[in-house]
Amino acid sequence: MTLHLHNSLTRRVEAFEPADPARVTMYLCGPTVYNFVHIGNARGPVVFDVLARLLRRTHPRLVYARNITDVDDKINAAAMDAGVPISTITERYAAAYRADMAKLGVAPPDVEPLATGHIAPIIAMCETLIAGGHAYAAEGHVLFDVASFADYGKLSGRSTDEMVAGARVEVAPYKRSPADFVLWKPSTPELPGWDSPWGRGRPGWHIECSAMAASHLGETIDIHAGGIDLVFPHHENEIAQSVCAHGGKTFARFWLHNGMLTFDGAKMSKSTGNVKQLHALLATHPPEALRYALLSAHYRQPLDWSDALIEQSIATLDRLYGTLRELAAIAVDSAVAVDDVEAALEDDLNTPAALAIVNRTAAAARQILANNGRTGTASELARLKSDLLGAGKLLGLLQQEPDAWFQRGAGTGIDGAKVETLIEARRAARAARDFARADVIRAELTAMGVAIEDGPQGTRWKAANP
Repeated sequence: MTLHLHNSLTRRVEAFEPADPARVTMYLCGPTVYNFVHIGNARGPVVFDVLARLLRRTHPRLVYARNITDVDDKINAAAMDAGVPISTITERYAAAYRADMAKLGVAPPDVEPLATGHIAPIIAMCETLIAGGHAYAAEGHVLFDVASFADYGKLSGRSTDEMVAGARVEVAPYKRSPADFVLWKPSTPELPGWDSPWGRGRPGWHIECSAMAASHLGETIDIHAGGIDLVFPHHENEIAQSVCAHGGKTFARFWLHNGMLTFDGAKMSKSTGNVKQLHALLATHPPEALRYALLSAHYRQPLDWSDALIEQSIATLDRLYGTLRELAAIAVDSAVAVDDVEAALEDDLNTPAALAIVNRTAAAARQILANNGRTGTASELARLKSDLLGAGKLLGLLQQEPDAWFQRGAGTGIDGAKVETLIEARRAARAARDFARADVIRAELTAMGVAIEDGPQGTRWKAANP
């Protein structure tokens, strides 16, 4: 089956074929590192991590770039509030972002460009745009002349008037048109800045991504991805400046956009106080459950985030890892990709369908186990186990040992050694028929946040759902 992806530019699902099969290129807009990101910021990296895994199966020379925006007015404000250089802020939160992504099972990108490392290419792109009549300098600023690009608005499907009305554009006397956007702006002495032909200044947000993408992936890239909230103005402006700087060449052949997260049906926003910080969620919930939850809805649809969604994801992973634990004695040569799961993902990254197949596979294995093998053979169990692990590898799930999943005390503050001691004491009490003592120990474990399961192989434990 051929990979099909919804292209936001054409507004339809299209068969994906790279321009150069020997070097596939993908760019994802990364974070602005002035604070910890919220859970909504993790959806794109998780979803497009799955896409990268899928692409690498047939195109191992994929070059996947995810940038870090480390110069921005929000960063400047945070640094001034703290009385430190911007690098103190950006290095701290970039490191936290990388660590949080790793906990979610998101593989590092092949390239992670920093905006501050690309000042020279940004200035060069501004000069090219001015020379081509697509930008102009005014009062220390460089602005893109929107009227010079006939296709402006094609990605968002809005006219220039609509875009100006719908965006809080800065109306300034040095602009030829209110729609014109900043490529370079002057810096006052207390702000970070770099020397340029237009004076000491710093880049605008939009041109950073264009320069970084061109520097590492080329003038035309295969896939550009990001959140739906970036379609306008960020991605619209990226297209305009990149196409005009590169002689009319297509900037990105496919545009992919993930839907937003809501909380109890409302958009996450600081003003309503419903923002859920990823760093805090990772400290109190199993990271794999957060990843599962982020993949539980189709990436282009909104996803309503809730405690119930997390609990459901934990319970589902309990069942899946429980199945793998019961299959521990079944040997498999290797985990291979599952055709049905791969087909679901090739259908515009249909992760809900892929997860449904994973759960059906686990249910089939449990059915055989429940009948003591009477309805299946060891070879069938081996195939099902291999399917579970292979599907999990594509999705970035089920890659840890089952006991590591269940004994996930590190993130909950549970003392695993103490739990094991209490379980052994309970076992001894039950063997001595001191059931009252066994019940007291079980209550102590419950108070510690531990759930136990008695089975033929003994007593197993796991952290109770938060």
